[in-house]
Amino acid sequence: MSTIENLKFMSQTIRKDIISMLTASASGHPGGSLSSADIITTLYFHEMNINPNNPKDSNRDRFVLSKGHAAPVLYSALARRGFYSVDELVTLRKFGSNLQGHPNMHDVPGVDMSTGSLGQGISAAVGMALAGKIDNKSYRIYAVLGDGELEEGQVWEAAMAAAHYRLDNLTIFIDFNGLQIDGDIKEVMNPCPIDKKFEAFGWNVEVIDGHDYEEIINALEKARKTKGTPTCIVCNTIKGKGVSFMENQSAWHGAVPNKEQCEKAIKEIGGRL
Repeated sequence: MSTIENLKFMSQTIRKDIISMLTASASGHPGGSLSSADIITTLYFHEMNINPNNPKDSNRDRFVLSKGHAAPVLYSALARRGFYSVDELVTLRKFGSNLQGHPNMHDVPGVDMSTGSLGQGISAAVGMALAGKIDNKSYRIYAVLGDGELEEGQVWEAAMAAAHYRLDNLTIFIDFNGLQIDGDIKEVMNPCPIDKKFEAFGWNVEVIDGHDYEEIINALEKARKTKGTPTCIVCNTIKGKGVSFMENQSAWHGAVPNKEQCEKAIKEIGGRL
């Protein structure tokens, strides 16, 4: 298969994992996990320099899921990439499981930063990127933020610092699906225009379709070639992408499917496991 076909197949698999995990746990966040699946698939199965057999390699690329409540998509990507058994995925949010509701860097192989408190993940990513510059390392830092997360003031402090220190080894993705738990982001606390704001803070900005693998790959290539400034990739996405009754519905931010809805969702997603 071509690179794009491989990524499409893997994202289908990850979306099925997300639905199955959340149904089994009866708790979690499907909407934002599904909307960011294509971004994270591209990072873990095309872009990032990582080694499942050496997850603490000091020269590895780092990833921070700043929107930590979307942990299911990260857990699936890590399992499918070989960091731990896929069989662990169904233990999501259960007592004794390493796969809790938000990523924990101490318990889950491949997780580079514990996240969950919105706004803090990008600050950690900026710190990692600055450390890489100070140590003269070639690794790159990637982060995914939710659009509602941009309502946190800490995000903009981090954005200012990243531009000030010329962190061209940092690339962030904004999962711009337009919805948060309380509804339309423009009605809750409008962070738009997202692209113009990051440009004003001194970032290189790309605006893409966050479900188009070619556009994601091209934006990443441009980010690697950009020198002297960090890159923000604003991804237009669909909350609940791939499941018709979840798409563009804020109610599915933190609701989970029952068994019947799970079966319907997995059938819609298609592909093979």
